[in-house]
Amino acid sequence: MITLEMMPPLMFGGLIVAMLIGYPVAFTLAAVGLSFGFLSIYLGFFDLNFLQAIPGRIFGSVLSNELLLAIPFFTFMGAILERCGLAEDMLDSMGQLFGPIRGGLGYSVIIVGFILGAITGTVAAQVIAMALISMPVMIRYGYNIRYITGVLAASGTITQLVPPSLVLIVLADQLGKSVGDMYLGAWGPSVFQIVLFAGYTFFLGLIKPSHVPAVPLEARTLTGWALWKKCLLGIIPSAVLIFVVLGTMMMGLATPTEAGAMGAVGAIVLAAIHHKDFSAAGHKVLIVGVIAAGIGTIIAMLYSENLIFKLAFAITYLAVVWICLEAVRIPDLRDLIKQGYETTMRITCMVTFILIGSTCFSVVFLGVSGGTWLEHHLTSLPGGVWGFLIFINLFIFFLAFFLDFFEIAFIILPMIAPIAQKILAPVVGADAALIWFGVMLCVNMQTSFLHPPFGFALFYLRGVAPREVKSSDIYWGAMPWIGLQAIMVALVIAFPVVVTGLLDKPLDVDLNKVKIEVPQIELPPLDFGQPKQ
Repeated sequence: MITLEMMPPLMFGGLIVAMLIGYPVAFTLAAVGLSFGFLSIYLGFFDLNFLQAIPGRIFGSVLSNELLLAIPFFTFMGAILERCGLAEDMLDSMGQLFGPIRGGLGYSVIIVGFILGAITGTVAAQVIAMALISMPVMIRYGYNIRYITGVLAASGTITQLVPPSLVLIVLADQLGKSVGDMYLGAWGPSVFQIVLFAGYTFFLGLIKPSHVPAVPLEARTLTGWALWKKCLLGIIPSAVLIFVVLGTMMMGLATPTEAGAMGAVGAIVLAAIHHKDFSAAGHKVLIVGVIAAGIGTIIAMLYSENLIFKLAFAITYLAVVWICLEAVRIPDLRDLIKQGYETTMRITCMVTFILIGSTCFSVVFLGVSGGTWLEHHLTSLPGGVWGFLIFINLFIFFLAFFLDFFEIAFIILPMIAPIAQKILAPVVGADAALIWFGVMLCVNMQTSFLHPPFGFALFYLRGVAPREVKSSDIYWGAMPWIGLQAIMVALVIAFPVVVTGLLDKPLDVDLNKVKIEVPQIELPPLDFGQPKQ
């Protein structure tokens, strides 16, 4: 006879078996959840009315969730920027800038990976684009093949952690925290991870200089101001787009959905101005729009919004519309926008169906007291807070061998988030607990793209690498970078300030000592005399 205590582990076991058979995750989640739901009704654990919570939660938490509207915007932005030529220009200019120093091409890949991660948010695009551009150059100048494959794959996964990552949006939604706070928490680990990657390249240059040689000076095609100009032309527009998307969100000027919409339009503008067929009139309109935006910003900073401010930004908006029409006029960009729509549709549908399936599973799991069962096991781990964190991170690390980050976020997080809040609140405070936990798991889940057998970044790399690059070189090349990401997880666990340092400090106020003083107002004496005729 199946008891209530047996249902939670049976649900987990059934889910694992169904997924190993090879069915799509979204439909597997829904099928397992509904199957165990009907079994629970038959066994008397709850009645049929309990399952009415499933359509209610699907409509309220998925279909009506305004935060999830940001996902198609950021997906479209990444789909446009991955093919518009921005990566090629930045890698070429950065490679020539850093090439003469030992490991210079590696530094350029790491830096460009960080910048592209902050404006695209998609791993596949980043790995493929950088591999197609940088791998032949690095092979030509004698870089070690395992270092090449490792740095390209790892630099592509940086986009998982660098805002505006889709992972952070999903984590914020599942943890019930604001996207802005999640982004602020992720900046510290993002920068530290870049430092770790660059430090490994520097150390490799010291002990094995033949693995990361300098590019000969005669191989540089650009020098002096021409080189710096090309670097700035790639970095400055990217920095402006990063500010438009992230800056407005973190300053409270835009919601994640509004920032994503601005990023989608900005991606079209960036693609247009980088295209070789962008017209001379378009360049003039771009300059006018930039000047108008600058004037409007200065007026807003020095004075209140007035007619000049409105006129300046009206000119900026007209310039944006003009450039978008230019993009539509160019056949290559018109096809690019169409491909961006198709990619956005596929990813958005995938996320929505996984969310619907995970809702079916989690409602039934909670209905059979799965939350209580899970909390009992996780709170009784040896080592207290640190034992809990070590166990959860090891558990997520091994799950990432088989599951994508979306699947981990939608299946596991809703179950362990309340427990994490309860356990971690005494360490960093109730407000920062889930931000710390979410960013920690985001750093951890980066490894799901790197380690075998299902590291998608390795698959992408294998698909575009030359035939002389062996699969064993790709897998072995990723190992040191997985170790660096594991070190980053350990640093986030040991030093929570890396995540919480940029967050707003909670107000330390004792409500029992708050006094509200209302000043006495002297009223004129009342006149009860006879009314005047």
